[in-house]
Amino acid sequence: MSTIEMTAADFEKTITENEIVLVDFWASWCGPCRMFAPIFAAASDQHTDIVFAKVDTEAEQGLAAAAGITSIPTLMAFKRGALVFSQPGALPAQALDQVVTAVRELDIEKARREAKSA
Repeated sequence: MSTIEMTAADFEKTITENEIVLVDFWASWCGPCRMFAPIFAAASDQHTDIVFAKVDTEAEQGLAAAAGITSIPTLMAFKRGALVFSQPGALPAQALDQVVTAVRELDIEKARREAKSA
């Protein structure tokens, strides 16, 4: 699956209606964003069961602000609508694969139960 462009209009629906969603917050003027883009695109081709989405922080300033984006690129991962990972900086391919593996293996229901009891 190729990456999709995400806007404020479809953000919530996308993260709640899909099992796993990885979101790359980026801008065209950002050098590290341009370096990370082909890594993110290659991962989207490799992991076709995951939604890979990109948010242009220039076009979607309100969404970027609502998501608390202070540095780009920032990668966020959602599982069943819950934010489970957020990290600024361009990741190398191996690190992105580790994030994908960790998100896949995360027992989100157990994590939610533990969060409620904490």
